[in-house]
Amino acid sequence: MKKYSGLFSKKCLFAILVLMFSSCSEDILNETPLDFFSPENAFNSLAGIRQGINGLYCDVRSLKNGLLEGSLGSDVCYNGENPGGNTQMVNYITCMIPTDINLGNLWNSFYSLIQKANVVIEGINNSDDAIWASDAQKNAYLAEAMLFRAFGYRYLVMLWGDVPLVTEAIHSIKIDLVRAPKADVFKLMEEDLIFGIANLPEPGEEENVGRINQGVAAHLLCETYINQAYLNPSKFQLAVDAASKVIDGYNYALMTERFGSTVDVFGSGDVFLDLFAYGNQYLPENRECIWAVQFEPFITGGYRNMSEYFFGPAYFRLGNAPDGKKAIRGDFVDGAYTGYSDTLGRCVSYFRPTSYAAYFVWRSDWYNDIRNAKHNIKRDFYFDNPESIYDKQKIDFSLYPPGTRDPIHDTCSYIYPYFIGKVGDPLHHFTEPKKAGAGRNHKDKYVIRLAETLLLRAEAYVNLGRLDLAAADINKIRNRANATPVLPADVNLDYILDERVRELYSEECRYITLRRMGNMVERTQKYCDNPIFPGANIKDHNVLYPIPQTEIDLNIDAVIQQNPGY
Repeated sequence: MKKYSGLFSKKCLFAILVLMFSSCSEDILNETPLDFFSPENAFNSLAGIRQGINGLYCDVRSLKNGLLEGSLGSDVCYNGENPGGNTQMVNYITCMIPTDINLGNLWNSFYSLIQKANVVIEGINNSDDAIWASDAQKNAYLAEAMLFRAFGYRYLVMLWGDVPLVTEAIHSIKIDLVRAPKADVFKLMEEDLIFGIANLPEPGEEENVGRINQGVAAHLLCETYINQAYLNPSKFQLAVDAASKVIDGYNYALMTERFGSTVDVFGSGDVFLDLFAYGNQYLPENRECIWAVQFEPFITGGYRNMSEYFFGPAYFRLGNAPDGKKAIRGDFVDGAYTGYSDTLGRCVSYFRPTSYAAYFVWRSDWYNDIRNAKHNIKRDFYFDNPESIYDKQKIDFSLYPPGTRDPIHDTCSYIYPYFIGKVGDPLHHFTEPKKAGAGRNHKDKYVIRLAETLLLRAEAYVNLGRLDLAAADINKIRNRANATPVLPADVNLDYILDERVRELYSEECRYITLRRMGNMVERTQKYCDNPIFPGANIKDHNVLYPIPQTEIDLNIDAVIQQNPGY
């Protein structure tokens, strides 16, 4: 069982209430607060400040449990459930518009995180020194809140470009925001993260399991540098230096031997499967985890990991086998078949990998790369109905009569390669057993792994012309995967993008990676094989998101310029 020391032992009530402090009335703002949940009272104790910090973790968990890491409408993923619908990133012409509610909610989520972080920062700065054991403790908490502020701006600046820069808590309605240049936003992020490296605890010395540390700050600083470096090449060496601090300066290491209590449901397993097994993320022996968001089935507010729901195929919607019998009846629970298999979970095909992510990147090492093993990517599915003559046979759509199913081995929604080792938790669902967990499990979810730090450094090395060092970093990952080492002459940015898919699919925000390299539009047009909207109809101006129209309309005392093309 995971040990959390109370990080998410209570509902994140305070995280919600910190947004309730704003008011358009100066009289109200100047009154002496009597309620506990005012900033002046909430932060007069270490317990109150901890609760505010917990709220920031809660927000990041929600963000990581949403749509960003699915990377819909990019080179790696499209909506398999409804590829012709009007949902997020399916068709850029209709979805990428200033009035789109999903984009508005995303914008608000990031600024909500930033506002809450600013409220906590203000509370810490105004707190009584007597509540702190030392200046070092106070600065550690301050650095923690500042890192969350930088984390919010990480998405805003990469997805929208120039954005309003808010560095202090807002206590009244603000209608005169202006967009700050990206350079100013990155400067604030750098300052926050450098402060974090200097003041956060070293890995292993955190107050609670799951709290962030210097390694998290150094990794994000590396990414912050490299996100700027394509326009300011001097930042590439700074990115290398920050990544090297993570890789060489602490006790992190790629996991190369099996560990934890993984159950090999499919009869085989490996260290890559162990990395994503329930309970293994924050084991002391897992030296690869830099930061993961936590889920816990047995405490109030523990929440649930939605990855199965989003990433897995909707196999139960397949319909009938070729003999007319239901193809999959699922598990037998309480005297009836559920239609769902506890091995596969209850999925909806929202994130369907492109052929590039599911097939192309694996061709060179199809049989030896452990990341493509059957327990990590499930490619074979079977009929599951004792009443059918096809029961237990592999599902092959060429068996169906012409015209009833496409003669291919996977579909848009029902059956396709399922990265089950990463996102699934077969036969281990704590809630809603009749629905095989209802698409939810309780595995912790990586925000940062050391493997990504290595790939960031390799990317910087490529841009510095050090292909030998780039290949060395990549091969640390490929050697762990039992994949063929890459030669320095074969390393380029496209190769790194391929390796990021093999190692980080479902973990990275692909939008950030492609936008910094400047090939978001090109690669989406090339690889996003949505059968209804090829290339997701992405256009050049879609390289930046539109500013939500509500933000422009409500900002009546200043002008927020819309991004070009919208």
